[in-house]
Amino acid sequence: MVETHPEPVHPVLIVGGGLVGASLAIALDRAGVDAALVEATPPASMPAVFDERNLSFAEATVNALTALGVLQKLRAPGGPIREIHVSRAGDFGRVKLAAADYARDAFGQVVVARDFGEALEARLAELPRLVRYRPARFAGFDGFEDGHRVVRLSGPDGETRVRAQLVVGADGVDSAVRQALGIDAETHDYAQTLFIARLRAARASDGRAFERLTDTGPTALLPRGDRHYGLVHGVSSEEADAVAALDDAAFLARVQAAFGWRAGRFLSVGPRSRHPARRVVAARCIDTRAVLVGNAAQSLHPIGAQGFNLGLRDALTLAEVIAGAADPGASAMLECHAARRLDDRTRTLAFSDGLARVTSNPARLLRPLRSLGLLAIDRDSALQAMLAGGAMGYRGDVPALCRGAAA
Repeated sequence: MVETHPEPVHPVLIVGGGLVGASLAIALDRAGVDAALVEATPPASMPAVFDERNLSFAEATVNALTALGVLQKLRAPGGPIREIHVSRAGDFGRVKLAAADYARDAFGQVVVARDFGEALEARLAELPRLVRYRPARFAGFDGFEDGHRVVRLSGPDGETRVRAQLVVGADGVDSAVRQALGIDAETHDYAQTLFIARLRAARASDGRAFERLTDTGPTALLPRGDRHYGLVHGVSSEEADAVAALDDAAFLARVQAAFGWRAGRFLSVGPRSRHPARRVVAARCIDTRAVLVGNAAQSLHPIGAQGFNLGLRDALTLAEVIAGAADPGASAMLECHAARRLDDRTRTLAFSDGLARVTSNPARLLRPLRSLGLLAIDRDSALQAMLAGGAMGYRGDVPALCRGAAA
């Protein structure tokens, strides 16, 4: 239930208890910053985002979540990504990256969102200083008082007011915090729907991640820790209802036709969920005593699996910047955070959007250019190294925990 004592005061109030919000709460505790977390779901319940989808954690993300004590809470180990294989239907060439070529055991690992949510919850339960408002939702701002933003929270017993030196919007792509701040967001609909499921193939997953690109989006197989694959199958939004209505056998046949036979025959598929592919980018990420992180700041096309990795770097950078600050919401703190995030955010957004648009463009004239591009990358070690660095989460000003350093 929402706490009812009059106007609690917090250095940091995080709105949103999903992937990034929960991770930020843990990072702030590690940095010695007291925080409160606003969560829409009641105790013993999990946010909807913690479902059967498969999360691809870059090496930088694995480093950070290990340092934060989260990955140790997983009930089963994730699936290491030791090779990445990228190709496009109808084009020549392919790109193959091997972690061993960069003196790495893996580029990262694949974790089921449900398992990750349980690990986050187990770690949050160990933070005695963390205040949790649940179930509660952000209801709006009530101005400023004594260097604090006044926030209204709604819960089963009505509304309550909370004051915070810094309010963090980690409440997803349709962020209520972003809207209340009056921050515009640029939206692009890729006209694609992505079907997510667990898939079993004749060849058990062995550390290879595949991304097969088509006119209607990617079909990706991610190596899970249970020797199954995590499937992402993109279709045009116009076809989505018809694809959703297919029985398992027909759905597997469709995915097999789109992907090919690199993993052998597809044998079975688990429950499917569907998600629209949209790009939503906030015009700015900071405001007076407020900051946006994760999908509230930017939501990417999932091609290349950059979304959560980018959002986590938002959170970790913020925790670094405000660690030890007397006033975490001071404008100098937020401007420093925005400056540190600019390069990574800009480059990752450009990479994701460019890849999604170019690889799904059916224009015949683009086919030879894409083929030449794939061949060039596959033969150029410098280009491969740049792609590998991005795949491992090393872009821009990388937070210390992502580098495996103490912070």
